Amino acid sequence: MRLALYTGLILAGGYTGLTPALAVDPTGDWRVADGVANIRVAQCSGSMWGAVSWEKQPGGRDENNPDASKKNRPTLGMPTLIDMKKKPGADQWEGQVYNAKDGQLYSATITPVGTDQLEIKGCVMGFLCGGETWTRVGPPIPLSPANAMAKGAPKPTGAAPKAQGTTGGTTGATAPAPAPAAPKTAATVKPGQKSAADPVGDICLLSEIAGFAH
Repeated sequence: MRLALYTGLILAGGYTGLTPALAVDPTGDWRVADGVANIRVAQCSGSMWGAVSWEKQPGGRDENNPDASKKNRPTLGMPTLIDMKKKPGADQWEGQVYNAKDGQLYSATITPVGTDQLEIKGCVMGFLCGGETWTRVGPPIPLSPANAMAKGAPKPTGAAPKAQGTTGGTTGATAPAPAPAAPKTAATVKPGQKSAADPVGDICLLSEIAGFAH
């Protein structure tokens, strides 16, 4: 059984290719097999999560969800890869995948293949397994700042040291005034950051993921 997964992303800046060192990193933006959407995958509190970040036809709703309270939720920003844990000794993560085509959850694995493909496999009750391959359309995403809210995450301590001569220095020199910050543009926004062109941003901050992960 082939799982037709409905998922999505807007590129936040140019994508210029990856190095071999990133071959097993499943984070980033991925185009689903039928091209109708992209999925943004990021690490949130030690697990991999994925959410729709772009749709070929905007305005989709999760109308096949068996939960009546969710039938009208937008598919943009909807979690699709759920709490996927890394398998010991393997470049593979396992958890659940939500298929909006039928409103069902499936046991699933994700496996990076080289730098530019991600294999998704899902099974119903351990059998009737199927899957597809997604294609990378955006670079890996740095660890989310949202992870700082997770239990056990290290918190920054102490203040940054003052530059010599800024207050009470013996040289009498003063620090130059800081240059004005450059405005954010599509080229300067980092992957996973929210911008006007990318309404999803850091998926770890989406309410459905943040509430589960933290």
